[in-house]
Amino acid sequence: MGIENLTEDVVYVTLPAEPELGGELDKVYKIASEKGGCNIVVDFSDVNIVTSPNLSTLLKLRKELDSNSKRLICCGVSTMTKGIFTITGLETVFEFMDDQSSALGALEAQEEAVASE
Repeated sequence: MGIENLTEDVVYVTLPAEPELGGELDKVYKIASEKGGCNIVVDFSDVNIVTSPNLSTLLKLRKELDSNSKRLICCGVSTMTKGIFTITGLETVFEFMDDQSSALGALEAQEEAVASE
């Protein structure tokens, strides 16, 4: 796993496969709650299964970010893993992008729109 502070406002996370996934999501949640306000892009490229505890942590993370008007973007999610989000009814709760560049581009476009207001 890797956690990179790309900017003061954007953290990029590459998740490992299970069983390390759960512990790493807990670390990401801790970072988000300590920073108080940052957008987080979570790369699921190496993830092939998401468990109920993982989904619970992702929901807590999303709630934490929402309370600070920040975004959680999931990228690189395989079809099989995306199916887990669909089956649980969470595909509309989380924001999905195809890859890292799409996710970072969406955040950059948002920052530019806010700056031009």
